[in-house]
Amino acid sequence: MDIHYIERPEGRLAFSLEGTGPLVIATPGMGDLRDGYRDLAAALIAAGYRVALVDLPGHGDSDISFTRFGDIEIGGHLLALIEQLGGPAVLVGNSLAGSAAAWASAQSRSAIAGLVLSSPFLREPQSPRQLAANRLLYRVLLAGPWGPSMWASLYRSSFAQGRKPAWFDEHVSALKASLRRPGRMAALRTLAVQLDHTAMEEVQVTAPSLTVVGALDPDYDDPATELAYLAERTGGATTLVDDAAHYAHFQAPDVVTPLVLDFLSGLRDGANWAARA
Repeated sequence: MDIHYIERPEGRLAFSLEGTGPLVIATPGMGDLRDGYRDLAAALIAAGYRVALVDLPGHGDSDISFTRFGDIEIGGHLLALIEQLGGPAVLVGNSLAGSAAAWASAQSRSAIAGLVLSSPFLREPQSPRQLAANRLLYRVLLAGPWGPSMWASLYRSSFAQGRKPAWFDEHVSALKASLRRPGRMAALRTLAVQLDHTAMEEVQVTAPSLTVVGALDPDYDDPATELAYLAERTGGATTLVDDAAHYAHFQAPDVVTPLVLDFLSGLRDGANWAARA
C-alpha cells in the first residue's frame, strides 16, 4: 500500500489506504506498527471495504515531532482522519488505540459507524504506585542505544503465551528497524511515560461495538473479568479468544477476522453505513 499523510498541529500521521466501500480505520497500540493488521486488512479489502492503516504519532512512518500521545490526543487524530477521508468509519484499535477509538466515538456519533476493540483500556489497570514504577522502568529500559532491542524483547514477551503468526519474526524485525530510525525510540519512551487511561473511566461508549480480548492477555489481572467489564461499558458484542494474549487480532486472525466481518456486515445492512460512506 502507498503511504499517505494527514497534517496535524504537531506533525504528520502516516497511513496506507486501499480498497473501495465503507471506511475502516485500524490503528495499532503502543510501540507497534500498522502492518500488524496485515491479515485482517487483506480480508476486509477483499470483502469490499476501504481500509486505512495508521501509524501512531512518532511510530513507523509518522513524524517524530509529536509531544502528546494520550487517548484523547490520538482520538482527535482519528476523527480528523475520518473527516479527511470521508466518513463515517468503523474504528479498529488495539490497546491504547482501542481506548482512543472509544474516546473518539463519544465525541462524534455521526463520524463513527462502529468500533472493533482488541484489548482496549476503558479504565486505568494500574494503581498510581504501579504507574509511577513502570514510568521509571520505561525511562531506564528504553533509554540508550539498547532501546530498540529492549522493546523488541518486551514485545516478544507479550507473545510468550498463545500462538504467533507465521510472519511474527518478520514483524518484530521491522519493528526493531523502525525504532532505530532517528527520533522514534524517544517518541516511544515519551508515550510510555505519559500513558494513563484514567480519563477513559468517564467516557460513555454508545457506538455499536465488538470487543475481543485474549484469554491469556497479561495486561489484565483476569482477562475474562475485564472482558465482562468491557461488555458492561460498551453494551456491545464481546469474545474471549483462546490461545491469544494482548494481540488477538494478530495472533488469531482465523478467529477474529470472521467475527469482524460479521460485525461489519451487520452495520452495513442495518445502518445505511455503505450509503453514507
